[in-house]
Amino acid sequence: MGEAKNRQKTGKPSALSRRRRRHRFISASLFGVVLIGIIGSVYWLSNPALSGPPSLPTGEDLSPFPEERDRVGVSIGNADAPVVVREFADFQCPACADFARHHDRLMNEYVETGKVRFVFFDMPLRKHRNAEPAAKAARCAEDQDAWRPMHDRLFAEQDDWSDASDPESIFTEYAGALGLDKRKFQRCMGLNRIEKKLTESRNLARDLRVTSTPTVLVDNIPLTRNSWAQLQAVLERELDEAQ
Repeated sequence: MGEAKNRQKTGKPSALSRRRRRHRFISASLFGVVLIGIIGSVYWLSNPALSGPPSLPTGEDLSPFPEERDRVGVSIGNADAPVVVREFADFQCPACADFARHHDRLMNEYVETGKVRFVFFDMPLRKHRNAEPAAKAARCAEDQDAWRPMHDRLFAEQDDWSDASDPESIFTEYAGALGLDKRKFQRCMGLNRIEKKLTESRNLARDLRVTSTPTVLVDNIPLTRNSWAQLQAVLERELDEAQ
């Protein structure tokens, strides 16, 4: 008997109609549950307050950093600071320029307050033709107590000198703008001792199997993300443990 005839005779839907309605209701209910679950999962994962912070790297099973080799880098801050941040970087590396944006905050909040010592190791990559002259420029600025201003200028103006055919002339102009003795700076750029410093820094990276830039370590712990959030979180944890 058809549905229309059944309704005319009994005034009620047929059993088949009732089953179809029940199936549609169950299907709609299941779809709603799944949709709510998906929305809830996305909200949970995107809300750090609910999902919790990601796990931080630890120093478990890692060898101590060979502190005596800090001498081959540029060291800034309290020699007796309880925690040391070490960075292996290439001045022509765009990711290094991104990380350099955190340097002022690192210096202001941790290095200048005596909590942290910072050590920068040159690791000019072979694929970057102007990375080594840039590293020499920073080291020669260090001779005139201006490593940090030159470091900042090199990263800030990275696009201007990365493809330059004569980067040294650009770096000499930077030196003059920073108030350095330009003749002394130019002489320094050709000194063997500067080349030796870069070689020692590269050798340290090789010995520690550092293969990419920037590689940032808090004491001996390599960061898994070169972000301020992770750097600060690991720093605070190590400082608490050092007390």
